[in-house]
Amino acid sequence: MSTTKNRSNNVLACLKEIDSKKVLEQLIAQNRINIDEDQGIITLNLPFYAPNWIAKLQVECDKKLEVILGKSVKWVFNYHIAAMQGEAGKTNFAKIKNIIVVASGKGGVGKSTVSVNLALALSKNGAKVGLLDADIYGPSMPTMLGQKGARPSSNDGKLMEPILAHGLACNSIGFLVNEDDAMIWRGPMASKALQQVLNETNWPELDYLIVDMPPGTGDIQLTMSQSVAVTSAVIVTTPQDIALIDAKKGIAMFNKVNTHVAGIIENMSIHTCEKCGHQETIFGTGGGKKLAEQFDIPYLGSLALNIHYREDTDTGIPTVIKNSQASLVAPYLVLAETLSINIYRDLQPAIEQIQITQL
Repeated sequence: MSTTKNRSNNVLACLKEIDSKKVLEQLIAQNRINIDEDQGIITLNLPFYAPNWIAKLQVECDKKLEVILGKSVKWVFNYHIAAMQGEAGKTNFAKIKNIIVVASGKGGVGKSTVSVNLALALSKNGAKVGLLDADIYGPSMPTMLGQKGARPSSNDGKLMEPILAHGLACNSIGFLVNEDDAMIWRGPMASKALQQVLNETNWPELDYLIVDMPPGTGDIQLTMSQSVAVTSAVIVTTPQDIALIDAKKGIAMFNKVNTHVAGIIENMSIHTCEKCGHQETIFGTGGGKKLAEQFDIPYLGSLALNIHYREDTDTGIPTVIKNSQASLVAPYLVLAETLSINIYRDLQPAIEQIQITQL
């Protein structure tokens, strides 16, 4: 018995040693890792989807664990996305485990393109994902998702059924008004419209609801952060100085309203000429990483400046779902799982009945 216990302890020590993010240590502390000595089976009950992280874990651990256990290792991965603890006094949604807002300090940094592809990447990794277009004045989701002209239906005359696009449950003010109509609303009216779209949609069971925020730090941002139990915020910026100045304001706003910031994404970081292969940092370089260091928040990664990202969303088939160039899809898949891991690592999961799904 003592030998078995020592082997199990050695397995757990090995897992802790190779994981620089300390995620495995947290999984061990929450009894989410089980070891079957006789069969050489290691079961991880994961509260996030992270295929690349899992693949790396296996590569780094297999030989070491085989020595410890005296037999080849079989891995079993079960999944149940953790619902993070909602904030008291704010609106929580029974069917939505986590609400993640994607924000930017200024327009033109590609935030909506990032929001759509990030949502699709989370879905592609295995999660159930919804997408809310919170840009009341300039909704872009109907176009980007290939759903121009779509209108939500209602089964009970009270709640709207979300539009289903590429596996995502979506809603937007753009589905409720004509494309050419201008939203000439003062701030309180826009905030009320957002709350109606969010609260009066019959969202299905979701692991993540991604909210594409309008640029800036105005009424919509305050409405979401002060009245809704937002799990975390993601800041999108380009490397150029003027974008970074505005991104700082966005981070400062979320800090003031006690909204967790999961990290920074640097968009349009480098351009590669498709004809000659020459690379150029058109908007500068390294600004997003420096900003993350300044505010002591995670740097989630960078995305290239590539014409296909724009063309794909213009045609309603975003790059991640079109999947025509692996080099453009892979960064989003990594971003999605890094975001999922960071949220789990940094925030306290709500107390809940765990129902494991095995894939």
